[in-house]
Amino acid sequence: MVHATLTAPDRLWSAQEALLRPSPVPAAAGVYGWHFEQAPSADLDAGRLLYVGIAPRYMANRTSTQNLRKRVRYHYRGNAAGSTLRLTLGCLLGIELRRVGSGTRMTFGKAGEAALSQWMAENARVCWIEHDEPWTLESELISQLDLPLNLDKNRHNPFHSRLKSLRSQARERARELAVSA
Repeated sequence: MVHATLTAPDRLWSAQEALLRPSPVPAAAGVYGWHFEQAPSADLDAGRLLYVGIAPRYMANRTSTQNLRKRVRYHYRGNAAGSTLRLTLGCLLGIELRRVGSGTRMTFGKAGEAALSQWMAENARVCWIEHDEPWTLESELISQLDLPLNLDKNRHNPFHSRLKSLRSQARERARELAVSA
């Protein structure tokens, strides 16, 4: 049931819809899934589930304040330093990663993040399911579904090594460049 809700959802939500106030995305714990009308890489299929995430993350020493609404909204309009999905998409789309601020954070800079947000507005669609302990589902979903954009717990995926290498190269290149304003 959970798999089908994410792989073949009744409804997918665009950035424009998810960012509305009031938002249709619940301020609750759960799992979210990302589908893309245009794939971020020629090696991936469009129109299907490519990535799952959870909110909140399980942390033994504190309670996360994240929920579905906060995470979905952040993925649509945040930056690569706070969203592994945005980091992955930007790297696949060839947007230059840069060190920013003090030089320890890496994002795509203002122009790059704006371009990525626009690409996501045109291509990324999200669905979700509420679940009180989403971390109990995450490993199961990643092990049973073909989710090429998930890296954590996903070494078995054929796209894993390529994506890991691409992200690593982007970080190495960013370290060679001057810190961006």
